[in-house]
Amino acid sequence: MSSKVKDVQSETQQVQGSRSGILYVVSSPSGGGKGTLIRRVLDVMPDLSYSVSYTTRAPRNGEVHGREYFFVDRQKFEQMVSAGSFLEWANVHGNLYGTAESQIVAETTAGVDLVLEVDVQGAESVRRLALDSVSVFILPPSLETLRQRLLSRGTDTEEQVAIRLRKAPEELSQYELFDYVIFNDEVERASAQLAAIVSAERARRSRQEALVRDVIQKFKGI
Repeated sequence: MSSKVKDVQSETQQVQGSRSGILYVVSSPSGGGKGTLIRRVLDVMPDLSYSVSYTTRAPRNGEVHGREYFFVDRQKFEQMVSAGSFLEWANVHGNLYGTAESQIVAETTAGVDLVLEVDVQGAESVRRLALDSVSVFILPPSLETLRQRLLSRGTDTEEQVAIRLRKAPEELSQYELFDYVIFNDEVERASAQLAAIVSAERARRSRQEALVRDVIQKFKGI
């Protein structure tokens, strides 16, 4: 890469850094595959960050405290609720999930683009807030695929899987409240589509006003 290209990229990043970060809210029914798609996008977009939520559920195989979630007990979670620490929180199938407001505010104010992985309830809470957010609904291809994904995780009892499946139709009906819908029948295509949404939203004119004004100002000096 030439030094001129690097200089242009550096200037662009500096100007874009003056804007607030975008919050990408990604949601689906449990087992819809949102976590898998998000991880793939994060692997190819290093300038995108992941908002780590809090939960009272036990870690699944391979999950690490502070990476997928902050795993806390119910008492600690309820103390955070009482202290008003959460931007949004919800009881999902008996487990509590919440997003710390301090992390979202600090990172987006600093110009960091964040992915927030939440259930449908959490997405509804975020929609009520005055944030620069983009919502994406991940649509599983069939009930049977959803069932197999839940069973393959090996973390839920048959009764818990049955409860999640019974709630799925109600959660699926919320798709029309989201900005985008991704049909998650093939992970490579679906993850590429999610990455494309991130890139397209960053290119919106309204989010690039500072960069555009800076470039136009340089043209005036010619």
